[in-house]
Amino acid sequence: MFAPLGPTYERWASLLSFGQDPAWRRFLVSRVEAGPGDRVLDVATGTGAVARELAQTKGCYVCGLDQSPEMLAEAQRRLDADPARLPIRLIEGTADSLPFRDGEFDALTFTYLLRYVDDPAATLRELARVVRPGGTIVGLEFGVPRRLWRPLWDLWVDVGLPTAGLVIGGGWQEAGSFLGPSIRDFAARWPLPRLVAAWRAAGIGEVHGRRLSLGGGIVTWGRRTA
Repeated sequence: MFAPLGPTYERWASLLSFGQDPAWRRFLVSRVEAGPGDRVLDVATGTGAVARELAQTKGCYVCGLDQSPEMLAEAQRRLDADPARLPIRLIEGTADSLPFRDGEFDALTFTYLLRYVDDPAATLRELARVVRPGGTIVGLEFGVPRRLWRPLWDLWVDVGLPTAGLVIGGGWQEAGSFLGPSIRDFAARWPLPRLVAAWRAAGIGEVHGRRLSLGGGIVTWGRRTA
């Protein structure tokens, strides 16, 4: 689904989220404890938006991993066009079988990942495995708004996103139709309390979760325990 989206992904992700997506990603990066000399793994890096933000604001070395070669190609194109020459390496791989040693990274981030994997709890354990004890792990997922905003959200994901995807074209029709049901399904199976419990069971302590903006984004963060 993501193969044709790379060149337009960041622009349309921002517009279709009413400008919230970039702010959610910046908040995610703000929860990462890393600095110059540290190594951070960004899983499901896509076009590298979080990886670039990490390298720019934290001064750390970033390894961006994604299973889509097309998205990685766009991420590399953006890096090559950036005169700053950020310390970012891109690698193709999957989150449930990371090609890294235990404790290889000082911190780890991931965005919109868990609803795409068969076993979110097992994936969290694999993510925690490659982070050193005490290192931070931060994730961003979509959530379902509550109370007043829920009817408006339902209208947007049921009608707005599919219609926008149809108008945009270039692979966005499938993405627009997929997004709403996938968010609902993940939110139903993994509400925030259960998600936090899964983080703790994966060996991540001091876990916090925060709903952002209208409740459409949820950032969870914690530390890898010994």
